[in-house]
Amino acid sequence: MLDDFLVRAALAGLGVVLAAAPLGCFVVWRRMAYFGDATAHAAILGVALSLLLSTSIFAGVLVVSLLMATLVSLLSGRGYAMDTLLGVMAHSALAFGLVAVSFLSGVRIDLMAYLFGDILAVGKDDLAIIGAGALLVVSLVGWRWSALLTATLDGDLARASGIDPRREQLVLTLSLAVVVAVALKVVGVLLIAALLIIPAAAARPFCRTPEAMALVAAVIGAASTTGGLQAAYWLDTPTGPTIVCLAAILFALSSLAGQLKRRLSRAEPSSAAPP
Repeated sequence: MLDDFLVRAALAGLGVVLAAAPLGCFVVWRRMAYFGDATAHAAILGVALSLLLSTSIFAGVLVVSLLMATLVSLLSGRGYAMDTLLGVMAHSALAFGLVAVSFLSGVRIDLMAYLFGDILAVGKDDLAIIGAGALLVVSLVGWRWSALLTATLDGDLARASGIDPRREQLVLTLSLAVVVAVALKVVGVLLIAALLIIPAAAARPFCRTPEAMALVAAVIGAASTTGGLQAAYWLDTPTGPTIVCLAAILFALSSLAGQLKRRLSRAEPSSAAPP
């Protein structure tokens, strides 16, 4: 079964979605969308350093993403606005990465594959790494779920409950770094944040509990991945961008359905009222 490249691509996409869905919900709740971009952009620097040192690209991307996540967590709240800090670090990391790639003489690198992903080229070893990374992230988020929710809801409430909000933020950012590392092959540096945010945002209008939102985000992400693979196969379009396009369409439909639901709920009391 794993000899079929489409099966490997679908399993890789589902593995990334499984890890990205709960994290994407926290990114939406905490308004950390730019953080995903910052960590993902740093991945190019990890690719360049891996090729320079002749080491595993996954290991290089993971180390650089973890360093970026740790640095952002340490610098946040120290006199810099978060959007300014992330903007500086995201674009600086991408620029340093691209400059470092230009020094790799004698090494052929398919930069487009790293920028936009190449899910159809996922091998069995890549699949094992993605599965292990997804399992690690899901286990970590499941273990810290209540603490992460409390810290996201209110920092003072978290401290009163004996929870350190900065520690929970570090857990969240390190988990995001792992997702970035395993998703690089699937959707690339420029589209990782989209796979984190769009399914969670699309799930938001229909869910009343955090757990339900994470579950629905995973379903929407899975539908985007498998549907995007089929659409790219039939339309002969780039696979990673096609997956994100389908997720964006689902988000638009979700927004329209959410608005319709709110209008109907507002109209119900007036129609039920006596003349």
